[in-house]
Amino acid sequence: MVKSRLYEQVLERLRAYVAEAGLSAGDKLPAERELAASLGVSRASVKQAIVVLEVQGLVEARHGGGTYLVRDTLDVEPVEQLVERRKRLPEVLEAREALETKLAELAAERRTDAELEDIRQALDFMRDEIAGGDFGVEGDRRFHAAVTAAAHSSLLADFMKTIAGQITESRTESLRQPGRPSRSLAQHTAIYEAIAAGDPKKAAAAMRKHVRTVAKVRLLDWVPED
Repeated sequence: MVKSRLYEQVLERLRAYVAEAGLSAGDKLPAERELAASLGVSRASVKQAIVVLEVQGLVEARHGGGTYLVRDTLDVEPVEQLVERRKRLPEVLEAREALETKLAELAAERRTDAELEDIRQALDFMRDEIAGGDFGVEGDRRFHAAVTAAAHSSLLADFMKTIAGQITESRTESLRQPGRPSRSLAQHTAIYEAIAAGDPKKAAAAMRKHVRTVAKVRLLDWVPED
């Protein structure tokens, strides 16, 4: 708890610093040593806080090139919530892989032309979101919902509904990783093409690859005790 409070104090100072300095997405943060002096804290504390910001997808650390803002503001999630989400995320991702791989397989076998069009429209929506500078969260939700509907499995659909909140968490966590929205869109396209071709094995393999990409998030590499 002491560490969490320290994190939050430094994070709040960083948030205020960014706002007062008029920094926005794409701008580079000062070096850790300079930030530590400006904020009146240790360099180690600044380093810890930047790691938390990176985990939340608010900044991007470039090897040898400094740290850059990803969004216009540092609206930081409380560290305690971050730790709790880190604990439950692996099981959610395991469930998603089991359920959604089968749903994609069934969709390739059972989809109607109208349902295939719904999947395509979800792709287009996500593409437009990303082009507008968003993460594509709503388009992603629509895509997976359309695949679920096309599978015509009421029981699997009910299972998906029971973990809908956790799926939303995993979706948001994944799509805020640097470069992830465009990669997810490309993987969605591969899933759509396999479903359109009526190839269950290819659809299942494409979905499995996608969900395993979703599982590659900075949060799971973060060790809060550090």
